[in-house]
Amino acid sequence: MRIDRRRALALLGLGAAAPATRVAAREGRAFRHGVASGDPLQDRVILWTRITPSGAGEVAYSWSLNPTDRRGGGAKRGQGITGADRDYTVKVDVSGLDPARAYSFQFEAGGVKSPVGRTRTLPVGPTKDAVLAVCTCALYPNGYFNAYGAIAALPRVDAVLHLGDYIYEYGGPGSYGMDSAVAGERPHDPPHECLSLADYRRRHAQYKTDPQLQAAHARAPWIVVWDDQETANDSWMGGAENHQPAAEGDWNVRKAAAIKAYYEWMPIREPAGGGFSINRSFDFGDLASLFMLETRLTARDHQLYPDKEMPAAPTAADLAAWRQRSADPARKMMSTSQEAWLGKELAASVKSGRPWQVIGNEVVMARLVTPPIHKYMSGEAYAAAKAALTRAGVNRLGRIEANAALGLPWGADMWDGYPADRARLYSLIQKARANAIVVSGDSHAFWANELYDAETGGKRVAVEFGTAGISSPGPGLSIASIPLGDAFARHNREVLFNQQTANGFVLLTLTHAQATGELVAVSSVKDRAFTTKAIATYRATPGPAGVSGLKAV
Repeated sequence: MRIDRRRALALLGLGAAAPATRVAAREGRAFRHGVASGDPLQDRVILWTRITPSGAGEVAYSWSLNPTDRRGGGAKRGQGITGADRDYTVKVDVSGLDPARAYSFQFEAGGVKSPVGRTRTLPVGPTKDAVLAVCTCALYPNGYFNAYGAIAALPRVDAVLHLGDYIYEYGGPGSYGMDSAVAGERPHDPPHECLSLADYRRRHAQYKTDPQLQAAHARAPWIVVWDDQETANDSWMGGAENHQPAAEGDWNVRKAAAIKAYYEWMPIREPAGGGFSINRSFDFGDLASLFMLETRLTARDHQLYPDKEMPAAPTAADLAAWRQRSADPARKMMSTSQEAWLGKELAASVKSGRPWQVIGNEVVMARLVTPPIHKYMSGEAYAAAKAALTRAGVNRLGRIEANAALGLPWGADMWDGYPADRARLYSLIQKARANAIVVSGDSHAFWANELYDAETGGKRVAVEFGTAGISSPGPGLSIASIPLGDAFARHNREVLFNQQTANGFVLLTLTHAQATGELVAVSSVKDRAFTTKAIATYRATPGPAGVSGLKAV
């Protein structure tokens, strides 16, 4: 928004009628949604807040950013105007900052001050280490955001990487998450599925009233991408599983509304000229480069769900035809331009001498064949575990075993549904000779994976850390007596560790000599009192021939 300085000064109460203006502006005005920062670079960072207005009309604000050290100098000040056209949100791209410097920041409107946030710029040159918290999937009614509280309480976190499903579009009685023990105090707002701009704005606003989410945003800069739930479940370029055009209108209209709200409410640097191409890169000195991918709205082809694409009892010919369609080289997750961008960026990072190339990615990349769970348990143990399940759990277990018998992948919405595009991505990593670490969200489960360029044999291309959800339910909860994660690890050579019932985040610590991924689980999302525990820790080292395998610590 273009700022008229004279108009801003008047609205701030700094003109001739200052005392009356200050009093009028103070009435009812508040910062109810906290503050945030994001997309840090070496010389700039995004600052964000939302002003709850006292009435209609524009609102003027001021902001300040101050170094937290005692070196002197470097403070920044500014002012601006926001209004209903952007839902009274504020986003400032503050430039001219010093690299690797910590700052505090605050907003003010009409004499009311916001909470204070902390942020920091990225380093240049020699950099000893970096600590990143990786998170995803926060279903508001399903549980408390304790994992965000745990991130806020970390002794050190240089940036928070959010890999999508920051909000969910569902809503209303019986919708996803509303069977939770705490849903009564955390129902969706609005109380129906989000379709319009007003709906998505209300949903973002609800999320940002959560105190633990506010604390995590105020703790460190965030680097974010969307996944599907920010628009609708299992979205792709031309639609979504949870979008029915006949009843819900034009997908492009809904998509545009959802992303407008996202840009308004998230501390992200928007692409020049607008649109959905939010792939971007961040350099942590001479230590690492981070590449955030967009794999939903710019190029993704529709998912080929086996249960919708094949008969209920598929023949061998049906399976072969489905696999051939899934493997079609024309099927994409990323656009050709994004693939070219990633190849160029990977090569530049390796050429610069940085030992790590981290790929921020929405969905799990490893090959995940549905495991025949009964094969990895004794008959007696399997029968006892099955007897402990509810009827719904027994049905779920039956579907898993049936899919395993067919050799189906765990999810057609993951990279397994786009194997040719995954192979293209792997070739970019190999061509650049990158030491690649993939971090993934979406699955509501913890993963430690090694990625290979072939189903059997082949070469290791990267390692992958997948994070469980902040509060979204794990896929294994409905069959909790069944060791689903263990079966995954035993049945899939790329899976070293899997946990399907926990909530939490991944803490990724990078040094020049090693990368350490801690899978940090919270004890509960149904109790406000909670503890945290690293349920698994894995380490990898960089090398001239690519990243090493993962070793348990």
